[in-house]
Amino acid sequence: MKRFPLVAGLLLTGFFARAQAVKAPAYPLITHNPYFSIWSFSDDLSESTTRHWTGKDQSLLGLIKVDGTVYRFMGKEPVEHKTVLAAANETPYTCKFTESEPAKDWADPKFDDNNWKTGTAPFSDDKSAAKTLWTSRDIWVRRTFTINDLNLNKLSLRLHHDDEAEVYLNGEKINEQGGANGDLQYFTLSDAAISKLKKGENVLALHCTNTGGGAWLDAGLADELKPAGHDALQTAKQTSVTLNATQTIYNFKCGKADLQLTFTSPLLMNNLSVLSRPVSYITYKVKSNDGKSHDVKVYLSASADIARNTPDQKVTTQQSSSNTLSILKAGTVEQPMLQKRGDDLRIDWGYMYIAVPKTAKATQFVSSNKEAVDLFFSGNSRSTVKEGTGVALNTVIPFGAVGKTAVEKFIELGYDDINPVQYFHTNLKPWWKTAQTNTFEQLLAKAALDYPVVLKKCAVFNASMYKDAQNAGGEKYAKLCVLAYRQSISAHALVKSPQGETLFLSKENFSNGSINTVDVTYPSAPLFLLYNPELMEGMLNGIFYFSESGKFAHDFAAHDLGTYPLANGQTYGEGMPVEESGNMLALTAAIVRANGNNPAYAKKHWKILTTWTNYLVKEGLDPANQLCTDDFAGHLARNANLSAKAIVGIGCYAHLADLLGQKAVATKYKAIAKEMVAKWMQMADAGDHYSLVFDKKDTWSQKYNIVWDKILGLNLFPQSVYDREIKYYLTKQKEFGLPLDSRKTYTKSDWIIWTATLAKDRADFEALANPVYKYAMETPTRVPLSDWHETTNGKQVGFQARSVVGGYYIKLLQQKWSAK
Repeated sequence: MKRFPLVAGLLLTGFFARAQAVKAPAYPLITHNPYFSIWSFSDDLSESTTRHWTGKDQSLLGLIKVDGTVYRFMGKEPVEHKTVLAAANETPYTCKFTESEPAKDWADPKFDDNNWKTGTAPFSDDKSAAKTLWTSRDIWVRRTFTINDLNLNKLSLRLHHDDEAEVYLNGEKINEQGGANGDLQYFTLSDAAISKLKKGENVLALHCTNTGGGAWLDAGLADELKPAGHDALQTAKQTSVTLNATQTIYNFKCGKADLQLTFTSPLLMNNLSVLSRPVSYITYKVKSNDGKSHDVKVYLSASADIARNTPDQKVTTQQSSSNTLSILKAGTVEQPMLQKRGDDLRIDWGYMYIAVPKTAKATQFVSSNKEAVDLFFSGNSRSTVKEGTGVALNTVIPFGAVGKTAVEKFIELGYDDINPVQYFHTNLKPWWKTAQTNTFEQLLAKAALDYPVVLKKCAVFNASMYKDAQNAGGEKYAKLCVLAYRQSISAHALVKSPQGETLFLSKENFSNGSINTVDVTYPSAPLFLLYNPELMEGMLNGIFYFSESGKFAHDFAAHDLGTYPLANGQTYGEGMPVEESGNMLALTAAIVRANGNNPAYAKKHWKILTTWTNYLVKEGLDPANQLCTDDFAGHLARNANLSAKAIVGIGCYAHLADLLGQKAVATKYKAIAKEMVAKWMQMADAGDHYSLVFDKKDTWSQKYNIVWDKILGLNLFPQSVYDREIKYYLTKQKEFGLPLDSRKTYTKSDWIIWTATLAKDRADFEALANPVYKYAMETPTRVPLSDWHETTNGKQVGFQARSVVGGYYIKLLQQKWSAK
């Protein structure tokens, strides 16, 4: 397998090359933080447009010209639309509406809506954004419009709905959507639906139901324009794709030339200066495949969508150069710094950068998306626009005459987010910004200079991580760890607090958008405990500050610090007192263990740890009707797994007290924990297993929380508990994994790996873990790895691109620590 010359000796071993060939639900390309994260959602890189992890287009288009013939190897040519009926983001429009259920023929063009109210779209409960306020459960809308030209190519409905929506055209239903979609999206209409459109007056009718949370309704119509018609454009043949921890590597046959395309996001956790750089490398390695010399040029077109939340936001661009780099830059004209918070959002402040070393002799230009490919075909590499909505940053790299010896050149793709997050009303600067590196241009130059060294370090880490994971849990387990690595890290932002403490703040992706959620930190922890405990501390420091400052005045730990990117205090509507307090205690003990049993971190926070422990002593054994981390499953009283978390948390406190020399305290709380274990075993005893709910023997659940008892050597639960549970779990498996508990057939893949780690022999671990690998390889849901899936068919139930898959590393963590 072809690799970089610098690291060929490391990468060309048969073991390593074979081990890394793997499929993925989606393929990471550019992965740095929740806002700078670009993926391919298809096995062939040229099969689909590249996207942000939320699924919105962030196009990277790759072409290669070989002796005048052009091949597309990455992405799709951008689609252009012409407005047929404007949505409110283009032109506010008036229409008729009612919030009382109308007669059954309300969508009919002849329906009399004179008694309905007149309002202006969009309709929403957001007072700052709505033209017409909508706060009830249901709304019905009728919009009359005139169309004179029915010469259409491919008509689409543009619809922003929150939540469930149904759409009618001249009385016929043409679309129906569940849930909420976050912004205006295109839905291609069928020929039958389009046939309902008539010349002259038409009626678009919509019904939307707000099932909870926000409310929004807006719609329009748009026609997809026919492509420019590049009949000569061919598709490169993808011959392989390889994944490792820090890279995704594609190989293509492009006529008489071979191309190796490598995306490197150097997320090296032992080097925070490199980890914190929001700069990825795209490496092109080209050689002849017929022994002859061929003239080659490579082209990258990067959409300015990377720097905005929605496609209608206007961007401005700039072209410049430094001593060593040619640079293109783009960002929104508006620059609404930290003005939005939420889940399905992309960044719309700061600037994206495309940089290429001057030694590459590249040409850069800015164009509209529509013009970009034409300009490359013609060889006319000139800027045609400076700002607008459909803007592309283009780079053409000449390779000259390429023979059988490979020629390698690279591009940098970076993002300066200026102020990544707000922390208790203070806007924080990026970690990378120092007195020595103050501008993003300086950062790009440093990253370019470090390119060969960084790639060599990535290769060394890729190989060592895979080998360690394979030794711990087998080849399939190791491949799961590869899938999890970049996803988990890049769901965080790395900054320093105003007090100078490390903050590594997660976003609860496609869940509710919370920042620094404790029960997201908890499952993510094993990856960071393994490779840099400072990052693990950075995941806890803000939560400690929240309580210790008096801003969170409760005797239990907070759930979160806000909604990303604003960490100004908990915004989740309900706490998880036992859950989060137990999490914080277990993770503090784990940090101490990762730091060689140095209890300094626990000592620093001893007062609040004591408060949380006493809460668990009081409330933890038989928890009241409250949420746990599996809040999607609903409230549950007498939760045996949550009780186990409380017991482990108290045991962790006793362990820490012992390390701090507080022997009496240690003895007292160890005895409390042991007494609770005895009661737990009695209350949860269901014969051949332990129940989900105390005293309900017909229930069961994964007891993943007791894994820290094993890993930290607390010796609270007897081995018989582990053995009984593992034996029972092996009877409950389905094709794509072990269900979370007896209530449903869905599961959480991170918890399965934790549960599997309870097994005392390798065969049982692999029996439980391998179906998770099967899910990852065969799921029909093509999104960045979802941790919540259905065990019967492998489909995503919810969540995607979350950091919690860092929990897959728990088996490797357990093996590493048990060996010391």
